[in-house]
Amino acid sequence: MAKRLVEVFTAGCSVCEGAVQQVKDLACDKCEVVVYDLNRKCDTLECEEKAREYGVKSVPAVAINGELVSNNGIDTGELKAAGLGQ
Repeated sequence: MAKRLVEVFTAGCSVCEGAVQQVKDLACDKCEVVVYDLNRKCDTLECEEKAREYGVKSVPAVAINGELVSNNGIDTGELKAAGLGQ
């Protein structure tokens, strides 16, 4: 069974770091958490392309399996409902 891809988009700020830690704390063995710091950019521009594709408007934002779940801060209820930690 493939792992659930959990992508966290941040700006590298302290608020975002707390959100990243929350997501990692909720994640289970079946989750692969990838963090994209949009402030630093990605070598391949993958993070900017994904943020645009998913419709990220503010950070921190979280996409699970290619679908934007949380786009205005972290809502643990929304993340759990989308399968994080299940």
